[in-house]
Amino acid sequence: MTTNGLPLNAVQANMTALNNALAAAKISSPKSTSKEILSDDSSASHDGVTTPREENELEDGEIQEDEETEADDGRPKTIFDSKSKFNVKHPLFSSWTLFFDSPQSKLLPKTPTSAPASNATHGWMDDIRKVVTFESVEEFWGLYNNIVPPSQLPQKANYYLFKDGIMPAWEDAQNKDGGKWSLQVPREKNKGVIDKMWLYTMLAAIGETFETPLPTPDNKSPAPKASDLVTGVIVSARPGFYRISIWTRNAPDVSLPDTDELKARTLTIGRHFKVSVLGYDLDQKLVQGGFQTEVTFESHANSEKKNNRAKIVV
Repeated sequence: MTTNGLPLNAVQANMTALNNALAAAKISSPKSTSKEILSDDSSASHDGVTTPREENELEDGEIQEDEETEADDGRPKTIFDSKSKFNVKHPLFSSWTLFFDSPQSKLLPKTPTSAPASNATHGWMDDIRKVVTFESVEEFWGLYNNIVPPSQLPQKANYYLFKDGIMPAWEDAQNKDGGKWSLQVPREKNKGVIDKMWLYTMLAAIGETFETPLPTPDNKSPAPKASDLVTGVIVSARPGFYRISIWTRNAPDVSLPDTDELKARTLTIGRHFKVSVLGYDLDQKLVQGGFQTEVTFESHANSEKKNNRAKIVV
């Protein structure tokens, strides 16, 4: 069963990623509830059918509640119950910078918050604009709620979300030896789902949980594992498709066995993206479900050479 085009278990993937972001930064969640902050609606709609919300079901933007103290009137305590904690921020493990470009971006004023990316090595990067750098969960949601979603981007536009100090270019020293996982979906059929896919991907990135192993029969909920292999994520709008990419700072030799350390880490990222972020089964063929590609990895070097044999597919 799906909702808005994604498997139902992907609906909660963004909340898992956000709580993993908090866990990765070794901090606690603020006391917030959907009843007080988001909505007092006790039901959720999937495929047009309204069903009662599960006891622990979370909505987009809602943070997992820890079971702690209540206010004097019995209500769950929130950050709004304390003037000193009203402006609390939950720092992420790393700072992140959002960049943007489109055919029209060259017409935008070159302000301090919308300036061409520095130390660019090619003319095409002159059109890229830096949107903002953020370092907390709250700043991320403030940004996300005030930018145009991918489904409304013009053709040939891109969002680039990279760790602060890393440029969204192959030539950057922290990208030049790496590669990317990517997934391509038909544009018209996925306008209703690409925004969720991009949100979940960003949350997994800022939570730095892409290297978290998949659940196993012996370990159904593996602890989040921080990742320093991922440098950034990109969503691209093209005339016939959308593409989401996950860039890594290193790329393995695909001819090596899966037990090779770098290849194993790279495979974990692709599997986590397909299963934990997007909510599909590992052995599910996405092309048969209407996608244009499977979740595929290739190094930047091989991508430039158009070497179709040097790829990893999960």
